[in-house]
Amino acid sequence: MTHLWLRAEQRANEDRTGLTPEGAAALIARGLTVTVEDSRTRILPIEAYRAAGCAIAPENAWPDAPRDAIIFGLKELPDDGTPLPHRHIMFGHAFKGQHAGRRLLERFKAGGGTLYDLEYLVDPEGRRVAAFGYWAGYAGAAISLMAWAAQRQGGLCPPVSAFADKDALLADLGARLDATGTKRPSAIVIGALGRVGTGAADLCTAMGITPTRWDMAETAHGGPFPEILAHDIFLNCIFARPGTPVFVPREALTQDRHLTVIGDVACDPDSDYNPVPVYASATTWDAPVTRVHDTPPLDVMAIDNLPSLLPLESSLDYAAQLLPSLLTLDALDAGVWGRAKATFDQHMKEVRA
Repeated sequence: MTHLWLRAEQRANEDRTGLTPEGAAALIARGLTVTVEDSRTRILPIEAYRAAGCAIAPENAWPDAPRDAIIFGLKELPDDGTPLPHRHIMFGHAFKGQHAGRRLLERFKAGGGTLYDLEYLVDPEGRRVAAFGYWAGYAGAAISLMAWAAQRQGGLCPPVSAFADKDALLADLGARLDATGTKRPSAIVIGALGRVGTGAADLCTAMGITPTRWDMAETAHGGPFPEILAHDIFLNCIFARPGTPVFVPREALTQDRHLTVIGDVACDPDSDYNPVPVYASATTWDAPVTRVHDTPPLDVMAIDNLPSLLPLESSLDYAAQLLPSLLTLDALDAGVWGRAKATFDQHMKEVRA
């Protein structure tokens, strides 16, 4: 019998989940065993999972789960070097040249486990079957606007925390922008036709900003892109890959520009394909931006778990998208899971024994 083990997230400021109690009940009805770890932070209550028929395990007990259990979480595992013998479903961030990702694959090599990377669960045409992209773009644009508002008042963006819902976020952000006493900033979204870019553009529109929307057609010439520097805010919403152009090179820091905030929603500073190579590491909820130039200022927002700013909406949306694939876990060698395993196997060929 297929056994899915929903682990607690161990990362700070991570309240999301990829499986709702209703989804768990559907899996159980399908014949799967579902174990859910207790969690102090998960946005949905453990009692709802218990009522759905799930077995309940202590928080972070997954290393001792039965060897045949499939461990399901969202964000990364503690980077402690231990071998990984289980099959894991999560965002591994390991297939685009990330250096921390190489360490993760070495752990799978040592333990004999398998990574089914959520970013690489795709249909036969290569489209992702589930993504947090819309809410990543929405939240990333919101924090970028918070950073711009803080700049206008002479400071850096203060720490951020999760909001109860979208309406609470919009009310808070609107008050911050109004407090600047100035007109709304200009913004450009690259990747505007995708889910991430759509979310970013929708947040801008909700705040009274009509963003410039660019996608592949506008960036196909490879740069340079002086239009980006003519906007107050640049929201990078593209999936970095080999051949992705550099949108804001380091020399832009000292060029004439209106640009004072970069929202790197895609957030791949550890990748060889980073299209915004003016910063070196992700930012955090406690320090949402890093200042990469002083006069005029340029702040980069690069938080890598942005959808958790709105954990309720993002969890319900993502879990609904993913559930049809989870219902096929009893056929791991086929379909979406078979394709994900093939991607893992291909990248494992590059990992030293």
